[in-house]
Amino acid sequence: MSVTESTPAPSRPMRINPWSAGAVVIALVVVAPILSVLGIALFPSENIWPHLLATTLPRYLMNTGILMIGVGILSAMVGTGAAWLVSRYEFPGRRWLEWLLLLPLAIPAYVGAYALVDFLEYAGPVQSALRGLFGWTSAQDYWFPQIRSMGAAIFVLTGSLFPYVYLLTRAAFREQSGASEEVAQSLGTGGFGRFWRVGLPLARPAIAAGMAIAMMESVNDFGTVDYFAVQTLTTGIFSVWLQANNAGGAAQIASVVLFLVIFLVLIEKASRRRMRFFNLSTRHRPVSRKHLGGGAAWLSTLACTLPFAFGFVLPASVILSHAVANADHWRDSELWQAGLHTLTVGGLAAVITVAAGVFLVYGVRVSRRPLPRLLMPVTTIGYAAPGAVLGVGILIPLAALDNTIADAIWGATGWDPGLFMTGTSFALILAYCVRFFAIGQGAADAAMGRVSPNLSAAARSLGRTQGQVLAVVYYPLMRASVASALLLVFVDCVKELPATLLLRPFNYETLATRVHEQASLENLGGAAPAAVLVIGVGLLAVGLLARANR
Repeated sequence: MSVTESTPAPSRPMRINPWSAGAVVIALVVVAPILSVLGIALFPSENIWPHLLATTLPRYLMNTGILMIGVGILSAMVGTGAAWLVSRYEFPGRRWLEWLLLLPLAIPAYVGAYALVDFLEYAGPVQSALRGLFGWTSAQDYWFPQIRSMGAAIFVLTGSLFPYVYLLTRAAFREQSGASEEVAQSLGTGGFGRFWRVGLPLARPAIAAGMAIAMMESVNDFGTVDYFAVQTLTTGIFSVWLQANNAGGAAQIASVVLFLVIFLVLIEKASRRRMRFFNLSTRHRPVSRKHLGGGAAWLSTLACTLPFAFGFVLPASVILSHAVANADHWRDSELWQAGLHTLTVGGLAAVITVAAGVFLVYGVRVSRRPLPRLLMPVTTIGYAAPGAVLGVGILIPLAALDNTIADAIWGATGWDPGLFMTGTSFALILAYCVRFFAIGQGAADAAMGRVSPNLSAAARSLGRTQGQVLAVVYYPLMRASVASALLLVFVDCVKELPATLLLRPFNYETLATRVHEQASLENLGGAAPAAVLVIGVGLLAVGLLARANR
């Protein structure tokens, strides 16, 4: 009796999907600086954590908390009030103010700080006019509030950040049904009652989201608080690292900032999850605006004009007046060199960020592997992480790697190649990509979500590769979203200050760092041309935002 041996089927070699592998690599690169900060903080070369706890950290935490809470509350009040007025009432100038209230987003907070100090300082127009009007001869003859203070920092940051609350809350008010308003009105509820009992509870998730964004941006700010001499966690990172020369201590403070920001993100997400409202009517009827007359109409106009005036008109007019009065600074070659650097690093970062975002989203969709899908939401944390935190997480490991490579090449060839990554703009571009990756990824995800899967399936059935499907099917349909994301990332790169100060090469100026350094030297005339260019770029993004939210 013969026994026939069965031959085992040959095992298939494991094939690596390039889209899945690329998506994982991109996600790990984006998350790596955050992990680097935590690693350096846990294992510092010199542990000064007890010293920080006993000396400066409580002050940094208290000032940061006061700043966050103040900016969050004031931004919520201003943004929600303005959103309610423009979405519920008709009054003089409403159509213009509805869009003008977005313009403060074009003014970086640090530019607003320089303008406010110039406007209110002893030699400024306000105090000079008061002395001339009342015959005062010196500062001892009258009292004037301290300009460089915590209150002024909260005021400036609120003027720059309240549009985040306004934009989200206005959208929430516009989406509410007119039926709830009519029911409340039929029960005798007045205008304030309808706002407090109907409109506000339904818009609470949007208000919470806008507040969280404003508070996170206030934590990220460096130029404003540094100029106003307010010691926060962000300024502490600069002080401990650059002045005390302790990278481990800077990483420990950065980890505190990171946990604080993550806490804000979790609160914002929890508020959205717990506060869900649904329109149960099959016929959604928008709320009709009520015409105001007399004093109420003009008070509404004034209430919406003041935030626009303090957030945009005042800083823009002060900066523009200095730019015109100091026209010779426009011919400064260093200004245009800084502009070229800004265009180069911002443009490269925008292209790389959006391209990587498109690759990641498409890779997750076509690979259907669990790891890329799990990593994709984590990559958005870079947008919440302050620039100073990313600076610590990028510069320290890259500097070590740079020196190791340079030493190895020197030992093998006798040639000193210099520092490839930290000696060039590579580290700065990487920081921009990590910081604003969420914009590119979010735009790509939203755009691809609007494309029917049947189109890609049809293209694949005709023999197209996955790369060809992306180029031929997806890209033409998402080209507008990609262009918008490129512009938004570029604008944010132009305005970014903390990461740029930490990661720029030696003697490498951008428009943001030029504004900061000239203003720090009390040379607002020298800072004004660069500030005007930054504001002009910001206006492009605001115009795009207004067009998308019509």
